[in-house]
Parts: sequence; C-alpha cells; structure tokens
Amino acid sequence: MKLLEKTILGNLNLKNKMVMAPMTRSRASINGIVGDSTILYYTQRASAGLIVSEAINISEQAIGSPLTPGIYTSEQIAAWKKVTKAVHENGGLIYAQLWHTGRVGHSLVKNGNLPVAPSPIAIEGQQHFTMAGPKDYETPKELTLEEITGIIQDFKQAAINSIDAGFDGVELHSAFGYLPNQFLAESSNQRNDLYGGTIENRNRFVLEIMKQMVDAIGENRVAIRLSPTSTYNNMIHNDIIGQFTSLITELNRLPLSYLHLMNVPFPADKFPQYPTNNIETFGNISNHPIIANCGYTMETGEEELEKGVAKLISYGALFLANPDLPKRFELNAPLNQPDRATMYSGQEKGYIDYPFFN
Repeated sequence: MKLLEKTILGNLNLKNKMVMAPMTRSRASINGIVGDSTILYYTQRASAGLIVSEAINISEQAIGSPLTPGIYTSEQIAAWKKVTKAVHENGGLIYAQLWHTGRVGHSLVKNGNLPVAPSPIAIEGQQHFTMAGPKDYETPKELTLEEITGIIQDFKQAAINSIDAGFDGVELHSAFGYLPNQFLAESSNQRNDLYGGTIENRNRFVLEIMKQMVDAIGENRVAIRLSPTSTYNNMIHNDIIGQFTSLITELNRLPLSYLHLMNVPFPADKFPQYPTNNIETFGNISNHPIIANCGYTMETGEEELEKGVAKLISYGALFLANPDLPKRFELNAPLNQPDRATMYSGQEKGYIDYPFFN
C-alpha cells in the first residue's frame, strides 16, 4: 500500500505517506496555552508520517475563535515545547500551522477590538461562534500598509518561535477564508494599492510572508495550505486559474517543503469558472511535493497517490477519531466514527478518549 510506504519530505524521513491534517479543537486556555491533554492528543497520533498542528494564532490580533492556541508569548512557546518533545520521543514529526483569522472573528473574542481585513467587507450568510453564542459578522477594519507590514513580521516571528518550540517546520494557513486567503480573493480584497487590484498585487501578501519565513528559518521548513475552490467565509475568485497559477508559479521560486492543497467541493452551477479537481489543475504546476486533502478514505487516498501528482494524503476527521489510523489502514480494521458534537467542546471527551484498535 502506497499510503504506508516511507518517503522523504524536504529534510525529513517520514515513516508513511499519511499526514494528520490541521484541525481546530478549541482546547487551549483563555490565554492560548495548550495543556497536558494536548500533549497526549498529539502523542497518540505520532504514527502519522507527519502531523500538522491545529491552527496557531501568531499574535493577539490574529485570534478569531475562543480557546485557540497561540505561539507569541513565552508561556505559549514553553507549552508547545512539551508537545513537540513528546511527539518526537514517540517517533513522530510535527509542523506548526500558523494562523491569522483576519475578518473571521468577532470583537467579543478580541477584547472589544474589531477584526481586521484587506477591505472593510463583512462576511454575510454565516455567524461566528463566541462564548456568548453565535453572532453576525461585523464589518472589519481595513488594514493600513504599516499594519500589513507588521502582520508579515508577526508571521516571521511566529515561524522563529515555532522552531524554538521544537516544531520541524511551519505551514502558512492560506486557506478557508482566513487572512492570507482574504488577500487572494476579490470578494474580500478590493484595495487599489500594491496589495490589491491585480492578481500580482493580491498575491503579494502571501508571497511576502512566505519569503520572510523562509529567510527566518531556512530551506525545506516552510509550507503553505491553499483551498482555491472553497467558498467558505465568502471566498470568491473571478479568475481562479490565473490567480492560483500565478501564485504557485511564484511559490516555485522558494525552497518550500510542500504545498498542501485542499480539493474542496463547490456548487458547480454557481462557479462554472472553477476547476473540478484542484490536485490535478494546480498540483501539476507546483515544483514542490503535494499533500492532497479533503475527504479521502483509504481507497481514494491510495488512488490519488497512484495518479502520481500527490506525494502524500492528509486526513482530518479520520485521524481525529482514530489515533492509530495507519495501523487500521494496514489491517483494514474498522474505523471509529468522529463525534461531531465534541469536536470543539473544550473537554477531554471526544479529544483523547477515542479507542485504539486492539
């Protein structure tokens, strides 16, 4: 089975081609510090070829959802050191996914401060979870050029902090409608300066972050996650092929470890300009190894690897519910089903109590 074959990713030797996808679990403290249950959660899943952590806030401003972790204070970094040490001691490898939520947040979660975004355009048709319940999205504050520069530096520092915390590398969360993705999409970026208006300008924010992180922590330690066809959080691209072809072509100039592509389904009748398969359309453009993501099973993951575009397959909910997923695939064993009611409960139930296969 190709999924269980060893492989090399950058300067890392992976024991299989199965990646644990990043998944927000909302188990951190109010101060963004992970605890003992998080150490166990990741250690239980160290049989993955690579773990990509849940999204980690790069700054206080970056926070969008309650009880999500950070990596910008000494206490947060010290807590993550315990996680990475335990994962490594159990033979695993782990990347930190770095996160700025941009407009996907609420002032109730941000000490009264409005979310920020490329342009002052609110998300419509969705609500945001807060400790006071679901709330309509607010109109975000438009970022100034000086503030944009500051956020790019926050990403750079978060990459440095991640290596200090023992992570093997970092992945930029540029998917699912969060801040880097907001700069890419016309639906959220209507700027007319050097960060908006043209494909090249909309790509600039992401590319500057990636260059800064590579300069800070070195070759084969920086990666990126993209979800070109995801319409979640009001992401709409007019020229999706042109936009992401240009972006990936520029990313090819950087010594990255991988490109994590989400093959997100979309309503084809509403977006006839969207490609039906991101892995084939955009994966073939990339010079970097492709991690394919979105709803794969053992069978479809194997089929994707057989096609030869993707080098690894990432699994989200299946790894959440099956800490020993590679073993279960090897034995073709039954799978635990994820309990969606406890995904973000903040408790140990549905977090570290999923049974291993005996």
